[in-house]
Amino acid sequence: MTSFITALLALVAGYFIYGRVVDRLFGVEPDRKTPALTKTDGVDFVPLPWYKIFLIQFLNIAGLGPIFGAIMGALYGPSAFLWIVFGCIFAGGVHDYLSGMLSIRHGGQSIPEIVGIYLGEGFRKFMRGFSVILLVLVGVVFMMGPAGLLANLGGEGLLAKSGFWLAVILAYYFIATILPVDKLISKVYPLFGATLLIMAVGVGGMLIVNGIPIPEIGTETSHPAGLPMWPMLFVTIACGAISGFHATQSPMMARCLPTETYGRRVFYGAMIAEGVVALIWAAAAMAFFPNGIEGLNDVLAQGGAGLVVKEISVGLMGTFGGLLAILGVIACPITSGDTAFRSVRLIIADALGLEQTSTRSRLILAIPVFAIGFALTFVDFNIIWRYFAFSNQLLATIVLWAASMYLVQNGKWHWMTTVPGVFMTAVCATYIVMAPEGLGLSTAVAYPAGIVVALLSFALFIVRARRLSVSTAVAA
Repeated sequence: MTSFITALLALVAGYFIYGRVVDRLFGVEPDRKTPALTKTDGVDFVPLPWYKIFLIQFLNIAGLGPIFGAIMGALYGPSAFLWIVFGCIFAGGVHDYLSGMLSIRHGGQSIPEIVGIYLGEGFRKFMRGFSVILLVLVGVVFMMGPAGLLANLGGEGLLAKSGFWLAVILAYYFIATILPVDKLISKVYPLFGATLLIMAVGVGGMLIVNGIPIPEIGTETSHPAGLPMWPMLFVTIACGAISGFHATQSPMMARCLPTETYGRRVFYGAMIAEGVVALIWAAAAMAFFPNGIEGLNDVLAQGGAGLVVKEISVGLMGTFGGLLAILGVIACPITSGDTAFRSVRLIIADALGLEQTSTRSRLILAIPVFAIGFALTFVDFNIIWRYFAFSNQLLATIVLWAASMYLVQNGKWHWMTTVPGVFMTAVCATYIVMAPEGLGLSTAVAYPAGIVVALLSFALFIVRARRLSVSTAVAA
């Protein structure tokens, strides 16, 4: 229990201490007009109160990530606590904050355009295609999962068919993607975001009240399937520590922020809140079942992470808690899936320079995107998820390097993004060398390869940064 409580306090302290450091290093300008004010269009650029933006951002970036990812990461033992805390404070929070604030500074542009500004045209083109593919995969994953859950709730006829629910969810996604942000998202999503937080706090509170023994850091166990902690843990727990998907969501809320002073609350704060949720579910997954992690593994084998959520919620909070858990498991992915498709529309619009104020222009982009998404629902879910997991962390790594170049160009302390950038480069490189969907090589090859790629990336960054510093000095 001590490690769990300490980790929770560390996350809160991280927001107030390191979050403020990041805010100051970036250099917030309270009097600077944001795109929400200079580009108000009643569709995507709409000023909203900070608390609504925070809850929308939190729900957008969370989905099932901090719950399912944390449950799967709990199989690695209490080391998951360390990754959630340090990853969230020093990597994920910084990543989310800078992706949002840089979007504000560049007129609310999507993340591929921002990456292109600081890493070059080649990266811009790559990121346009890469981000669209990733987001469509997210949308598809978050259609198929809820559709299956809804079909298994005990209904009859059409209500028992996942294909029916898939059509319903797809129709909802389409409507949410087309409608102005203040017509649906700003009205409903804050309520879902608050529900997700309340559910997590309820689970965490009952763990403490019931005195359930939570494993302490230092009492490590091996993964039941023998999977190595490096780099698998750092890909398994993404949304609760650092996730590239967040960089695609932050620009959407950057278009609604009325002042830069809210940046830390919305972007860094939402990441910390997600870290708290992930920490609670990781602790519950480790501690709730008989035989600890072995018991967790048995339940996962029977019914996946969804069954784990149900068992823990009902066991700790009764029938009502179980109902909330099921509703949350269904609602959370849906509310992330629709914003994934909305992000696709905005990224393509930014790349092609298309206005999005008219319904017709939004339909022109949305219809083919949803046709592709629907076609992908016929592909094996597990295949889509495996490629999504790696792509997600690769996107985060690229955004960190772009943010580092921004800091260098503006004479700011770049180490707050460079260090996590090097770390995540090593994670991604190692993973793709050893993973079955990658090269499938042994750890004896993958580990040194990951280190070499990370060091080479760092060396290339330093060379480019020094050249940039010299050219800036000459120009001055």
